[in-house]
Amino acid sequence: MKESYHPKAFLSLIRNVRLGLVARTKIVLLLENEEFTARVLAEKIGLSYSAVLHHLRLLWTEKIIGRKGTRPFLWSLTGAGQQRLTSQKEY
Repeated sequence: MKESYHPKAFLSLIRNVRLGLVARTKIVLLLENEEFTARVLAEKIGLSYSAVLHHLRLLWTEKIIGRKGTRPFLWSLTGAGQQRLTSQKEY
């Protein structure tokens, strides 16, 4: 069975390995609905705080996510990156 990853989890500047894609997919899925701090994301996903920060920085470098405020930053999705298809139309 093939795993599916969120389209925004793929990065163009680094090599995309399975564990990174899984972690970034979890982060992006949570950020689709709400803004979170890195600590809250780490608790919800079950990854270490440093691992979540690493992936947040990678996503931020490619402008897939943005941050607001002062530390602790609130992270949210931007409009950049590949978009998920919500419906498919037949022509």
